[in-house]
Amino acid sequence: MTDVSLYQRVGGLSFFARLAAAFYEGIATDEVLLPLYPDPSDLAPAQRRLALFLAQYWGGPDTYSQERGHPRLRMRHAPYPVGPLQRDHWLAHMASAVERSGASDEVKIELMQYFVRAAEHLRNDGPMTMTES
Repeated sequence: MTDVSLYQRVGGLSFFARLAAAFYEGIATDEVLLPLYPDPSDLAPAQRRLALFLAQYWGGPDTYSQERGHPRLRMRHAPYPVGPLQRDHWLAHMASAVERSGASDEVKIELMQYFVRAAEHLRNDGPMTMTES
């Protein structure tokens, strides 16, 4: 018996593209997070990168790594202040996107368990150690 990846269970890249689009709908009007984007008037590149990253993370093609290299999430987010306020706003938008995704309850739980850990991991309001990068 082979394990079926979450990527396969949700139907592939199109699921993650829809999830990222729903997430960025919230970001587009968020007064805390929107100013952190280099070009807040054009979130499409960030939305695409998120979809590719999530697809790869959950067992899809490695397009993200081919285009951008290793994800290095902490390093990529280091220039932006990420404290409890930013984390909470990010999680609220992601939870809303997950809830609207049409995924099964099991998949929603699996996604949110990851997103809660990832959001906390990206906080940079304290000292960063080499093991966290």
